[in-house]
Amino acid sequence: MADKIGVYICAGCGIGEALDLEALSKAAESEYKVPVCKTIASCQNGGLDLIRQDVQTEGLNKVVLAACSSRQSFGADPFGSGVIVERVNLREGVVWCQKPNDEDTQMMATDYLRMGIVKAQKSQPLSPFAESAQIDKTILVVGGGVTGMTAAFEAAETGYSVILIEKEAELGGWMAKWPKVVPTRPPFLELEDSNISHLIQKVKNHPKIVVRVSTEIDKILGGPGLFDVSLKSKNGAPFDETPIRIGAIVQATGWKPLEPDGLENWGYKKYANVITNVRMEELARAGKILRPSDGKEVRKAAFIQYEGNKDEFSYSSSVTSLVCLKQALYVRRQSSNAKAFIFYDHFRTPGQYEDFYKRTQQDPGIFLTKGAIQSVLENADGSLRLNVRNTMLGEQIRVDVDIVVLALGMAPVSADGEAIRAWIDAQAAVKKALDEGNKPQPDILALSEKPKPGEPILNLAYRQGPDLPALEYGYPDSHFICFPYETRRTGVYAAGCVRSPMDAPSCREDAEGAALKAIQCVEMTSRGEAVHPRSGDRSYPEFFLQRCTQCKRCTEECPFGVLNEDVKGTPLPNATRCRRCGICMGACPERIVSFKDYSVDMVASMIKAVEIPDEFEEKPRVLILACENDAIPAFDMAAQKRLTYSPHVRVIPLRCLGSTNIVWVADALSRGFDGIILMGCKFGKDYQCHFIRGSELADRRGVNVKEKLTQLALENERVELHQVEISDCEKIPVIVNRFMETIEEVGLNPFKGM
Repeated sequence: MADKIGVYICAGCGIGEALDLEALSKAAESEYKVPVCKTIASCQNGGLDLIRQDVQTEGLNKVVLAACSSRQSFGADPFGSGVIVERVNLREGVVWCQKPNDEDTQMMATDYLRMGIVKAQKSQPLSPFAESAQIDKTILVVGGGVTGMTAAFEAAETGYSVILIEKEAELGGWMAKWPKVVPTRPPFLELEDSNISHLIQKVKNHPKIVVRVSTEIDKILGGPGLFDVSLKSKNGAPFDETPIRIGAIVQATGWKPLEPDGLENWGYKKYANVITNVRMEELARAGKILRPSDGKEVRKAAFIQYEGNKDEFSYSSSVTSLVCLKQALYVRRQSSNAKAFIFYDHFRTPGQYEDFYKRTQQDPGIFLTKGAIQSVLENADGSLRLNVRNTMLGEQIRVDVDIVVLALGMAPVSADGEAIRAWIDAQAAVKKALDEGNKPQPDILALSEKPKPGEPILNLAYRQGPDLPALEYGYPDSHFICFPYETRRTGVYAAGCVRSPMDAPSCREDAEGAALKAIQCVEMTSRGEAVHPRSGDRSYPEFFLQRCTQCKRCTEECPFGVLNEDVKGTPLPNATRCRRCGICMGACPERIVSFKDYSVDMVASMIKAVEIPDEFEEKPRVLILACENDAIPAFDMAAQKRLTYSPHVRVIPLRCLGSTNIVWVADALSRGFDGIILMGCKFGKDYQCHFIRGSELADRRGVNVKEKLTQLALENERVELHQVEISDCEKIPVIVNRFMETIEEVGLNPFKGM
């Protein structure tokens, strides 16, 4: 069936007062021969009903609605299923940020209408990928501690089948090993039982949960809804069974103690009575806390909140502070005369835990002070003498105790402890070299980037690696600003202490969130839809592999590991892994990647639809390619504040700045655009890019942009990249107007009019 497009121009929200709507209609009718072009009074009060009526009577299958921002929701299918809707932003994009009834404002609106019609012409109906009918909704939970069991139980209670695997012989994790836990209920004063056995029984007895202990993952193939998981025993022997089909995965593999290093002055591994907080829990669980060297009852204990450098500090969190207070109460409960000394550099008890801190602080047998441990020495009777300086008392302190307890940090199980140590040492070495004005050694500098991963846990059959990509501290790379449970492997959700150091209540809350995300994933995938951040998007990338040159850029640059490859390097797409960012489209030099509603050709056609005034009119044109996640909302909010900027810019929203294909830059400049602004999210260590690396990749591709400018004999100043946060609406006019000043300095594009 031939396409039939209807164009509807809204007169509401000041659009009719600021623009000549009749002239807009004439442009649509004369230039694009659209069969239906009407003005509606408003998007409310029956305006949309008129469009729905025309869809039925006129047989429209595409609608161009020139009204407010596309961020204003009219529902998933406002004009019926199968009708393609293209939104043209006349309200925020034009009339709220420009002079009303001005020639340049009218030209801006007309160009946006042209771009909207062209995009609608190029768009094709969306249909779910072929595998969507085969999606399995079983959820796999990896890890049987408090986080894993909570995630499994909550998902099962919602009606989903769950398989819970644990590498140890019993469920419970660390919580099953602790005699007491810090208070979790008001008034937050006394230690509590963990009640972990109750949760274990609920999980074991739930009809929707299958528990597999002494079990690990051998290999995971496929993607969300189509994961095929092969299991093996803890000793490494694969089970003789068919792989299990899984819909989504919650990784709750927990933490391991980060062994202290370089503490000879504190007697660790030198004196038997210098122990870790983990060892202290073992002593307390045995009953009376006895001195390891000779079995004598402990009457005095010193607790050192070892923080080390700032990188060491990242593994400690408030949990070690709370554990320290708990263990001080262990000692106090042994005898009314028992004493505990707590020495710290940093101490944190957030939220209601402050009440627990005050309760412990007021205990007459517990002494707390900020201070630096100068030395720990062993006395003749096996007791230990601590010398502490820089205390809050303003003087040096010397105490004799039976044991010294060191606080260990919580490193993710997925990380390599030795690699973390090497990384921390490298960080310190680099800092020292820079402080001394020296250049760090290349091998040390490389080692300081991030710790190497440990042994694979998930064993994903992904081209980009067998486990979750990690942040600089070795934790799975979940997006801490936008979606904390989401990892860079779609359908795999990290929860609990594998994601960040946290206490038991936080682990339970994390588990509930991850379980919910896993459920959302299987449901949306079964409908052929994308998960966050393009939730509900039913498009997916298609590859014209006949022209593929096996350059591997798409497989290397995809942030989510969507693409595997064959032995020749040809990409092998996995549709359910895709987040629909289009970064593969921007990476491909042959332009073989496209979506039905977003493609290189489509955006190129939109660029060509803009009317470029000749050089005699002295009206510059600047193209802005802007990320829809941060930059476009910033533009909208600038307009809502009625902030104005140059009317000579034309903004095209992109799914991600990383989807920018170099051909768009070449087309725009060859066509006569005087300059191009690329606007993406903040990148770097504190990135805010919804697609992880989009802005960073666009920045790296700047070399290609400069090459293209050189080929065209144009100045480098004609292209700029800006990092824009969603709250940067005040910066939008500044960025735009300063760039227009730059264009005025370098002059109009010499290709104009050619």
